[in-house]
Amino acid sequence: MRAMVLDKPKQPLRLRDVPKPKPGGGQLLVRVSACAVCRTDLHVVDGELPNPKLPLILGHQIVGRVEDIGEEANSKFQIGDRVGIPWLGWTDGECVYCRSNRENLCDRARFTGYTIEGGYAEFTVADARFCFHLPDRYNDVEVAPLLCAGLIGYRSYRKTGGARRLGLYGFGNAAHLIAQIALYEGRDLFVFTRPGDTTTQQAAKKLGAVWAGGSDEMPSEKLDAAIVFASVGPLVPAALRALAKGGVVVCGGIHMTNIPSFPYADLWEERVITSVANLTRRDGEEFFDLAPRVPVQTKTETFPLEQANTALDRFRAGELTGTAVLTIGE
Repeated sequence: MRAMVLDKPKQPLRLRDVPKPKPGGGQLLVRVSACAVCRTDLHVVDGELPNPKLPLILGHQIVGRVEDIGEEANSKFQIGDRVGIPWLGWTDGECVYCRSNRENLCDRARFTGYTIEGGYAEFTVADARFCFHLPDRYNDVEVAPLLCAGLIGYRSYRKTGGARRLGLYGFGNAAHLIAQIALYEGRDLFVFTRPGDTTTQQAAKKLGAVWAGGSDEMPSEKLDAAIVFASVGPLVPAALRALAKGGVVVCGGIHMTNIPSFPYADLWEERVITSVANLTRRDGEEFFDLAPRVPVQTKTETFPLEQANTALDRFRAGELTGTAVLTIGE
């Protein structure tokens, strides 16, 4: 089968003919139709995340059809079913985290497109327990970005509790998806972009934000919560200063540059900083139930599999107008 393979960080992916995988016990063999490109893929390629499996097939926003089912695989899937494969690919089910409904923190967890093979390929195998049925409302390209930008964004959003005034720092893929849910649920949305990025600010206002400005500005009202989607550490104390008493800053990325020091007074009055790690299957079930009711809409640009490097380069340079999605034909 064809696959785009990372041999070493900071090098381009290479198109290769590699053996078609076979499903082991509890696994599904999936013929991939689409795989969205995530900022985490960039972090892996650019050497910002440690110890990836090498060589590695990237990709963890995978949409495809079940072609074969391994022994003892979850009976909720049948051959021909459409499935989604997310970042969290396996947990041990036995550790203190798994037994306390925090499987996203499992010490032995494995991750699709990072420590196990991903979806920049014609076929992949995945643990059936961690695959999702996908809403019929979406086609394969439309639904692919929901499998990470949507899911991790949703977990970040839920960590803000019932915050009425919600700030989003960075207005990329995840923020755009979660903004739609926040507006659907009646939140007041405040969007922070790169200073001077009036185009994105206007787009946020058109979507329904009550305020949009640069990350160097203070909002028109103090916030009950803020999600920092941009991987820029200095945004954390900036968001903290924008909070009302008792507010929370949620860091929604897997990687972030160093957070600079800040006065304790900015944290005082029971303000909180927290991070989000991975996702749980419950997050996925809740999100895929909610998304088509909003309905959450995705904006995408498609690239054939062999142009994965082009998609990554354009993502890195900020030249995409939507989520890059690799389309994999037969």
